[in-house]
Amino acid sequence: MIRNIFILLALLAPVCAHAAVEDELRSLREQMQQLELRVQQAGHDSSTSGHPAAGDNSFNPAISLNLSGIYGSFSQNPEVAITGFALSPNDHGYSRSFNLGESELGISANIDPQFRGVATFALEAGGGLGVENAYVQTTSLGNGFNLKMGRFFSGLGYLNEQHAHYWDFVDQPLVYRTFWDNQLGEDGLQLKWLAPTDAYIELGAEVGRGRGHPGTDRQDNNGAGATALYAHLGDDLGVSHSWRAGVSLYQTKRVDAEADAFDVKNSFSGDSRSTGVDFVWKYAPNGNSTMTNFKLQGEYFQRREDGMLTYDTEGTPIPDSYSVTQSGWYLQSVYQFMPRWRAGLRYDQLNSGNAEVGTQLSNYVPASYQFTPTRSTLMFDYSPSEFSRLRLQLTQDNSREELSDNLLFMQYVMSLGAHGGHRF
Repeated sequence: MIRNIFILLALLAPVCAHAAVEDELRSLREQMQQLELRVQQAGHDSSTSGHPAAGDNSFNPAISLNLSGIYGSFSQNPEVAITGFALSPNDHGYSRSFNLGESELGISANIDPQFRGVATFALEAGGGLGVENAYVQTTSLGNGFNLKMGRFFSGLGYLNEQHAHYWDFVDQPLVYRTFWDNQLGEDGLQLKWLAPTDAYIELGAEVGRGRGHPGTDRQDNNGAGATALYAHLGDDLGVSHSWRAGVSLYQTKRVDAEADAFDVKNSFSGDSRSTGVDFVWKYAPNGNSTMTNFKLQGEYFQRREDGMLTYDTEGTPIPDSYSVTQSGWYLQSVYQFMPRWRAGLRYDQLNSGNAEVGTQLSNYVPASYQFTPTRSTLMFDYSPSEFSRLRLQLTQDNSREELSDNLLFMQYVMSLGAHGGHRF
């Protein structure tokens, strides 16, 4: 009898084990279904409350890290200033040999149904951490309005709002380097309105302290040090073509701004007013950009500065009037000729203008440099995935009179963590 019982238990053991496994699988399936429902509900809550959840993960906060490294080779001294732009920054932004590139640590999260917060910290090449962006933006103003408060990249132009890891070239165009010190950053308020139309219509206005070049970050001013206005229009042309165009206006004051290229101690105080236009056209056959695509873009900026220039020779300051209108533009194209591989061309040009100089300064400060700074750039890059990119860039730089420079850059850009979608 006992023997028969053991035989029966032996026969039933696999059945019981199978039933136990089925119970475990059923429990796991139920848990997965509950998790999916929670994720779907979180996405639904984000979309209905106006939270721009696209690109962020469902966790709070979303954290990203963009790592970049650059090797640079210059045939001339990179510290020599661009000819004709004494009141502008003139460095290349990178030095010879190996450099830490524009590496960024980003944190973003929905705060509540009304606000979202974003912070981007730049890992500086010499060590330390700089605050690139740190702002709060509304998510529920409605009617297409969005308010941003804090530190942000200005919305003027096309390239200015783009972070370095999204650039199509290693460096910014010459006009961005001289007019905006690579990128115009501001501490203040930004209000944008997106029209409820099929076509893309965006209007924006900003007010801030004038922290970024060409403004002067003054501590003795309670009011606004800079203002910006811009408009962007865009649309699709069929399924393969899309475009965007824009106009911009920026005004600020400069107080005791040092000039880099007069070879003496001097400073400028006055008004600075910049206007610009930008355009970008994208083509992807049948709307599929993963195989091949093409992008053509260009921007033009003009700046007028009026004020007083103090020219100091051997401790003897000579103040007098100084006014100049300068401009710059670039045109670039990037072609993805096969999946993961791209090639790009860019041409830059600046116009230093004709300065109106007071009689006391006419013997010291040139009214015209009679020189046109230009630069030509060729780029190739390979992206094994959307999170990694390797780039080779060759540049012939003729932005300094009688000093032609041949530049070679090799760069890597790697993205870790949450990776949101980029603007058009």
